[in-house]
Amino acid sequence: PRQPRRRHMKLMRLLVGSLGVRQATSFLRHTQGIGAATAGSRAASRWSSSNMGAGVLGAATLSSPETKSRYCTDHPENNVPPHIAELVGRDLHLIENHPIYIIRQKIQDYFESLDTDYKIFNGEDPIVTKTQCFDDLLIPPDHPGRQPSDTYYIDDKTLLRTHTSAHQSEHLRQGYEAFLCTGDVYRRDEIDRSHFPAFHQMEGVKLFPKDMEGGGVVPREEWVESEACKMIGEDLKQTLDGLVDVLFPGCERKWSEDYFPFTEPSFECEVLYEGEWLEILGCGVIHTDVLKNVGMEDRHGWAFGLGLERLAMVLFKIPDIRLFWSTDERFTKQFKNGDTTTVFKPYSKYPPCYKDIAFWVPENYEENDFFELARGIAGDLVEQIECIDEFTNPKTGKSSKCYRTTYRSMERSLTDDEINALQNKLRDDAAEILKVEVR
Repeated sequence: PRQPRRRHMKLMRLLVGSLGVRQATSFLRHTQGIGAATAGSRAASRWSSSNMGAGVLGAATLSSPETKSRYCTDHPENNVPPHIAELVGRDLHLIENHPIYIIRQKIQDYFESLDTDYKIFNGEDPIVTKTQCFDDLLIPPDHPGRQPSDTYYIDDKTLLRTHTSAHQSEHLRQGYEAFLCTGDVYRRDEIDRSHFPAFHQMEGVKLFPKDMEGGGVVPREEWVESEACKMIGEDLKQTLDGLVDVLFPGCERKWSEDYFPFTEPSFECEVLYEGEWLEILGCGVIHTDVLKNVGMEDRHGWAFGLGLERLAMVLFKIPDIRLFWSTDERFTKQFKNGDTTTVFKPYSKYPPCYKDIAFWVPENYEENDFFELARGIAGDLVEQIECIDEFTNPKTGKSSKCYRTTYRSMERSLTDDEINALQNKLRDDAAEILKVEVR
């Protein structure tokens, strides 16, 4: 049976940076990223594992049919809609003075100040294989994160990466033993002010020398209990404690054990920030089988991951994840490279518009399919969709759900006519495409 959604998504996300938050900080819950309806650009050299300078973008835009066809294909397994294809290539982590760039650079500067030499990767191809994204990381075949309801597939073998960990094994095979990898990642998900299907993550990896004391080829159970494994875990925590000091100076933090398929043991770090405990990253000692998959069964090391949008929302007090993609100067002019003390000043107070839709759900109904349908129709005008009522008819056994959609623009007041048109299309398409019975 399928695991509860919150649990199985946490297993997938925590190491790679889209981490849950305490309910008390609901505006930050499961911060994952953001999107926009305008296409960016990306050079041909983007599709290599080489470094790119910040803000260096190519001339090939995603508006061309040739580029879009790379993501939206006729393959029967393809489920990448045009509005997702248009997000690829915005590269917010490479745009100077952007909040995502500022956070990435702050973290990168910290690691470059350490004795270990970390290779920097900012421009890998977002299309990866199932092997890279799942198998190499010990994510089981029946894991819900592999399902089309959660992941954007190009075809039966490739997909838009769901985490930057998809490049970990690739770089280890290439011989890199310490590196940071940052990029845009994609997941189908719910809709609210802290969720969007495109977001940015940073992955960090460090291997220890072959001749480390207690290292070499060690049975898994023996390794996890060894002093060498504990030493690597302590080195990991010490390194990340230094990062916390840079991002949250003077804040109390605590470590707790957790579980992820690709690290053993695994940990999460929480920071006491403005009176609330916030989960900011996940990490662990790299699982021996992950290293065995890349021919490094005699090596050991650690890995961590974090979400850049998540940190930017906390540090800059940005309340809506859609704002990151805004080109409005009232947003972009508020931030400056190297400064993480800026507090975002809201400039938009346009009113929301609420619309409800209720329907009987068919067998195998996937909520993410409905959310994706709404995104495709209304784009960033959809601020949130929440299920406000559900019940099962005891006589027929049929189940009904009622969803409330919050429409709001960051730039203007919305008219009743345009929202009614969007809502009517949502009703019609839900009935036709998802086979729901609208009530």
